[in-house]
Amino acid sequence: MEIKSFAKVNLYLEITGKRPDGYHELITVMCLIDLHDTLRIEFQTPDTRLTCNHPDVPTDASNLVLKAAQAFFQATGRSDPISVSIDKNIPVGAGLGGGSSNAAAMLTALNDYYQQPLGREALMRLAGGIGADVPFFIYGRPAVATGIGERLTAFDHLPEMPILLIYPGKPVSTAEVYQRLNFGLTKSKKINTQITFRHIRKKVIPALLHNDLERPAFAINPEIAHSKTVLLAQGAAGALMSGSGSSVFGIYANPEDAHNAYAEIRPRYTHWEIFLTNLRVG
Repeated sequence: MEIKSFAKVNLYLEITGKRPDGYHELITVMCLIDLHDTLRIEFQTPDTRLTCNHPDVPTDASNLVLKAAQAFFQATGRSDPISVSIDKNIPVGAGLGGGSSNAAAMLTALNDYYQQPLGREALMRLAGGIGADVPFFIYGRPAVATGIGERLTAFDHLPEMPILLIYPGKPVSTAEVYQRLNFGLTKSKKINTQITFRHIRKKVIPALLHNDLERPAFAINPEIAHSKTVLLAQGAAGALMSGSGSSVFGIYANPEDAHNAYAEIRPRYTHWEIFLTNLRVG
């Protein structure tokens, strides 16, 4: 079985507080993009194993894909050995949700293979036990997420737009980004996403882009800020760091503008990973 595992970007990310258990409360708008990994799954193999073409991805029990498989088998009373290979295209540690997406893809694949023993809501609850972002990838459509990211509300008003995505070649520690977060330096007046985003229009999306985690991430790695500046200088209508970084995306009015920006940036910044892709709004 082969299944695609799509990345995501955060169009808006507001940190609203910190809980006693250490998790942060937030409001975020997430959307899948066309950039994806590919999972290849073999069933009824001699033993369970995981391989990946990226050296920084763990292949032991700490990998979220194997955690997802274990959770599924425990929930359904199965214990079948499987072999999984991950063809990794989503940059690792880039704020694009690659690991969470892989876990969600595994849950979906297993549920399909075993003829849907878990309903959609049960599958999403299972996903929430693996990671805060995993339910969104099961959900599979643009959404406003609240809580620690597990409460999802459909966001059906997002227009299709091309984006140019830059991974500046070095991840940042999510823990360090949050440690450096200063609530006093975040926006004093937040966007009411539950209202504003219902009336979103293509031409005003750039004005709504916001990420509370940009400032601390920029302090850790100034290259992230530089990549945002480059995107804006090359015609992006708006640009934003995704998640806790370190990838940055620029939104363009049309595919031609995005292609032209790619052609200008790619030869000058060969140490960056640059992707032409699109928001998946369907």
